[in-house]
Amino acid sequence: MIKIGIDKMGLALPNYVLDLKELAKARNTDPDKYTIGLMQKAMAIAPVTQDIVTLGAEAAAQILTDEDKAAIDMVIVGTETGIDQSKAAAVYIHGLLGIQPYARAIELKEACYSAAAGLEFARNHIANRPESKVLVIASDIAKYGLHSGGEPTQGAGAVAMLVSANPSILELNWDNVYQTRDVMDFWRPNYSPYPEVDGRFSTEQYTDCLQTTFEYYQQQTGKTLDDFAAVCLHIPFAKQGLKGLRSLKPSEKHEERFLEAIVYNQEVGNIYTGSLFLSLLSLLEQSNNLSAGDEILLYSYGSGAVCELFSARLVDGYRNHLNPNRLEELAKRQTLSITDYEALFFETISLDEKGNSPELHPDDSRFALQGIENHKRIYRKN
Repeated sequence: MIKIGIDKMGLALPNYVLDLKELAKARNTDPDKYTIGLMQKAMAIAPVTQDIVTLGAEAAAQILTDEDKAAIDMVIVGTETGIDQSKAAAVYIHGLLGIQPYARAIELKEACYSAAAGLEFARNHIANRPESKVLVIASDIAKYGLHSGGEPTQGAGAVAMLVSANPSILELNWDNVYQTRDVMDFWRPNYSPYPEVDGRFSTEQYTDCLQTTFEYYQQQTGKTLDDFAAVCLHIPFAKQGLKGLRSLKPSEKHEERFLEAIVYNQEVGNIYTGSLFLSLLSLLEQSNNLSAGDEILLYSYGSGAVCELFSARLVDGYRNHLNPNRLEELAKRQTLSITDYEALFFETISLDEKGNSPELHPDDSRFALQGIENHKRIYRKN
């Protein structure tokens, strides 16, 4: 059977960050509630000129060559913070990147889960078309509002994955299992800029879905946790991932790998569809305890709820296709004051009666939202 998996991975984050200790001070909260209770350190902050399109395009631009763009015949964006009820973010990104025109571009939605579905869609597509490549992007901005319970778990960013035959990073195994249950643990009505969250119920659903789906996975595959060098999970906040992992009664080895897999998540916050893959990237770039041939179990969870368990095998030379300097790059982000954070992250775009916005503030990022004209979003490529 042809080997199919992730050939390249890219990460895009806004240039701004907020230290959660500063947020705790401003909210008259013990910093330990965030840094120990949630196991989070900072959150990425996106200005109004950065959205799922610009972040997704940047994550992909970091990894794609002209040869890749000529071979890609499908672009999939998983997101729960879409910018249009009709037009897919993938269409905008396809244009900004200059991917060849004879390609399919779609957007998938199911809370934090949909990019995992996109990854399997990509694999199945390539199984029938081995010469093609698929670009899968998980791009989101998690925003809960000032003084809300979810405020310290906010974040923003995008992970791009180029899926191909004979991949350079990891091979996807054919062992995916899923579960769907109609629950209301987290949702966002069309009329609300912020989600509705039943926090305790959501954490219970996350863990119960993991446990019951893993039991089913074992029945279907015969594998146990001992078959895996590491486990990567969806990370709304690091402590929830740790509780989920511990519900499976992991070994000390698995807990050690988990701590390596949350390094980036702790510095970025929740990026919804991208959180699982941000954790995977953190594991691959921050762990010195993995080798080619090791298998990794991955758990994707999207409230509402849909979840999936699947696994992947690291291939020879995978380290040569990663970024060993990622933490140094994260350290270069501009740290915001509380005042600037509140103004920047919660800025909205005003429109006149014709659907035009004022000119937005300058943004020298490679891709930026320039403004809205006649209700059309105008993006600029620098």
